[in-house]
Amino acid sequence: MTIEDLKEGNQLFRNTKFKDYKNDFETLVEKGQSPEILFIGCSDSRVVPDLIISSKPGDMFIVRNVGNFVPPYKDDNDYHGTTAAIEFALSVLNVKHIIICGHSNCGACRSLYLDLENDKTLIHMKKWLQLGMKAKEEVLKKLNFKTQEEEIYTLTEKTSVIYQLENLLTFPEVKKRIKEGDLSIHGWYYKIEDGTIECYNKEKKEFESL
Repeated sequence: MTIEDLKEGNQLFRNTKFKDYKNDFETLVEKGQSPEILFIGCSDSRVVPDLIISSKPGDMFIVRNVGNFVPPYKDDNDYHGTTAAIEFALSVLNVKHIIICGHSNCGACRSLYLDLENDKTLIHMKKWLQLGMKAKEEVLKKLNFKTQEEEIYTLTEKTSVIYQLENLLTFPEVKKRIKEGDLSIHGWYYKIEDGTIECYNKEKKEFESL
């Protein structure tokens, strides 16, 4: 796809699909957005949140980053894109659900097993990948001689979702609202190859079909 394709795509959107949502957009502009869901997904171009769950404009506040990682809460004034979005979703939009959605064939999780030490073009990436290291360490403890490479990656992707949920719980406002019954958090795993989604069951400690 080229820039010209994008221009033509916008023209097609305005001439066709925009009309289907015209009233929705007018209402959203007039009254503002009030989504009940914060969706934290990966920047992977193959994972398109609105497409995979058929949501409409205004349904979800969406954050996408490399690996669908969630940095643990820090009481400082540094730059935090994902954490700022979480705070905005909670304290301004008052969302009722937070979904962390991992996916198959995740480049970030696979990169956890690569040596990036000497690549100066990826200095920020190396720092960011530290958010997935607990998942890698957990997976390495479970390996045996029968474990296949793809199994390692899949287990890492799913384990990472669980650890990102734990990081989410370091946010005081998240813990407070869960305790009060005003917020629910969910761990999802999207399979690019067949479009299915699995949801993490905390009690059973396993992923189940959505």
